[in-house]
Amino acid sequence: MYKASSERYDRMQYIRCGESGLLLPRLALGLWQNFGAEQDLNKAKNMVCGAFDLGITYFDLANNYGPPPGSAEETFGKIVKEELAAYRDEMIIATKAGYTMWDGPYGVGGSKKYLISSLDQSLKRMGLDYVDIFYSHRYDENTPLEETMDALATVVRQGKALYVGISNYKPEQTKKAYKILHQMGVRCLIHQPSYSMFNRWIEEELLDVLEERGMGCAVFSPLAQGLLSTKYLSGIPSNSRAGKQQTRMHTQITEETVAQIRQLNEIADARGQSLPQMALAWVLRENRVQTAIIGASSMLQIEENVDALQNLYFTRGEIVQINDILKQG
Repeated sequence: MYKASSERYDRMQYIRCGESGLLLPRLALGLWQNFGAEQDLNKAKNMVCGAFDLGITYFDLANNYGPPPGSAEETFGKIVKEELAAYRDEMIIATKAGYTMWDGPYGVGGSKKYLISSLDQSLKRMGLDYVDIFYSHRYDENTPLEETMDALATVVRQGKALYVGISNYKPEQTKKAYKILHQMGVRCLIHQPSYSMFNRWIEEELLDVLEERGMGCAVFSPLAQGLLSTKYLSGIPSNSRAGKQQTRMHTQITEETVAQIRQLNEIADARGQSLPQMALAWVLRENRVQTAIIGASSMLQIEENVDALQNLYFTRGEIVQINDILKQG
C-alpha cells in the first residue's frame, strides 16, 4: 500500500485561488491522454502517486478523457481506491462536462440534464461522493446560459461539488456566467482557459475580468501540446503527435515556428532551464494565473516540470526578447 512522502509539501508552492479560501498548487496534473484504458495501470499509479509526493494536490479530469472516453476517470478511481483513499481530504479532484460524451441529444452541450447526469456518471467512475471542482467544459450557444449555470449551482447545493468553474469561456461569456451564479448565491471559483507562449489570448482581456471578479485561473496546454519542448528543435519527429499528417498540430509547425522554438530554447538555456521549464515559468510569472495543468507520459517529465518552480522570475530584458521572438509587444 502506498504511503505518501512526509516531505510532499516542502517542494511545491501554493497560492490562493482568486479571492477564495482555497489554496492551489502552482502545478496540477491533467489526465487527458495518458491515463486511459489503453495505458498501463501501474505506470499511471506511479505518475499520480509520484506527483502527489511532489506536492501536486490538484488532479484535473473530464468526462471524455481517455481514450476511450470515461476511462481516465475509471483509472483515477482505481488509483484513489487502491492507493490514495487515505489522502482524499488532501486532494483537489476536478472534472468537467460539455463536449460529446455519449450518443443522442442528451450527451453533449450545456443543458442541466446533461451536466448533472454527466457528473453523476463521473462520480460513479471515480468512486467518489463529490468532486472538489466541477467545470462547465465549454460555452454552449444553443443552451441558455442561465440553465447551464443553474446546473452548476444545483450540484453545489446537492453536495456533489464543493466549487464550480468554467472552461473555454470568452471574456463576455465569463462576465455573464459569473453574474448569473452570483445572483444564485454560488461562487464561480475558477476559469480554465488555454494559455502558453504561443497562445496568449487571455492576456488581452480575460485575466482582467477574472481579477476584477476575484476568480482564479488554472491554465491548460502551457507547453502548447508539446510545441514548447526540445522534440521539435530539428523539425517534426515521425513518432511525435505532430508527425501524423492528419493532425492540426502538423500544420502549426512551420519553419518560422521551429526557428522561434530554437530562439526560445537559447533563452531557456541561458536561464538554466529547459524549454518546457521556461514555458511553465512564463505562464506562472504573475500571480493572476495560479495553476498550470501539465500533461505527462513519465514521472521524469513531472519531476522536471516541478523544478520549473525554482525560477519563475523574468528580467525585463528576457521579456523583451521573448516578445520580439513571438512578435508580440
